Amino acid sequence: MSAEETVWERVSPRYQVEALVHTVGGSLVPVAVSSVPLWISDPALTWASWYPLAITLAVVATVVGFIPRRVKAFGYALRADDLVFRRGIIFQRQVAVPYGRLQLVDVTRGPLSRLLGLSELKLVTAAASTGVTIPGLPLPVAEELRDRLIAVAETRRAGL
Repeated sequence: MSAEETVWERVSPRYQVEALVHTVGGSLVPVAVSSVPLWISDPALTWASWYPLAITLAVVATVVGFIPRRVKAFGYALRADDLVFRRGIIFQRQVAVPYGRLQLVDVTRGPLSRLLGLSELKLVTAAASTGVTIPGLPLPVAEELRDRLIAVAETRRAGL
């Protein structure tokens, strides 16, 4: 199958909400730490005390702004011999996982994922560099994909 014939599937748009919650939650400590200079009561330093907080908030806003584009960059394709996963905006990465090399296909769901009806599909191979995690899949899609990959992997391993 050539690159033109590859049909890319995308993750659920609801994954943007999960990514947003994780990003905002992860930025609470840096924002709090960057606000420490505001607690200093020296009037000579008051104007400069806003810089760390402003820079931190600008970085958080930039990361939050890229969430929709980052989620759209996730994709996977089922080809004849392997599953290909891609991600990344600036630093793009594509990983091909041969069906015959799959050792474990796992579906995981955290509390926020369950609330949104999403799950994460984890593919494990013997090589650590080809392990793939596909986030933001609706649960029925993840379970169907897991079952399909396990069935195909079993037939491919039978010849080894």
